[in-house]
Amino acid sequence: MITRTVPDIVVGRLPRYLQALEHMHREGIKTTSSQELGEAIGISAAQIRKDLSQFGEFGKQGTGYSVAYLVEQLQMILRLNRVWDLALVGMGDLGNALARYQGFAEHGFRITAAFDNDPEKIGKQVAGLVIQDSREMKRIIPQLGIKIAMLTVPAAVAQTVAEELVKAGIRAILNYAPISLNLPIGIHVENIDPIIKLQHMTYYLE
Repeated sequence: MITRTVPDIVVGRLPRYLQALEHMHREGIKTTSSQELGEAIGISAAQIRKDLSQFGEFGKQGTGYSVAYLVEQLQMILRLNRVWDLALVGMGDLGNALARYQGFAEHGFRITAAFDNDPEKIGKQVAGLVIQDSREMKRIIPQLGIKIAMLTVPAAVAQTVAEELVKAGIRAILNYAPISLNLPIGIHVENIDPIIKLQHMTYYLE
């Protein structure tokens, strides 16, 4: 595998390729082409070939890609050939819904710790998880070796909580709080804000 620096925008498209390929695999499709894959996800065949070439050669001219092989390779590239433990911080309505969502486990992610600062929530169970005091994050997260956190706290406290997560050893945060986080270089943040997505879509409506 080529180890040069790959643009983040390319890495961001890989999960879309993987998702489409996994669907093909479940449907029993053995081989595909960049054209077919592109039509499935709305990306040009040329872009797909260019993206994949950042990591090596996975197909043959005239025969296309082995779906099973490309799924395996993309899982390796994205480091999905293992189970990743997650910390869930903020056990309001959204946090509770995420704790109960089965899709994480189906794709190699496992919520192993849940935190909140509300005394009425601490000690209660959600989907088999005991909600723990957020003041214990710096002790519990390193013990469990967790590197990824999902943050579902109010915007007013999101920056402070994120900084505490970084001190606890978290290196990647899926941020559901409607605020941009200012964290050290090397901490990867993905923002999930449905309001922004809705506002984007309304531009195209009448």
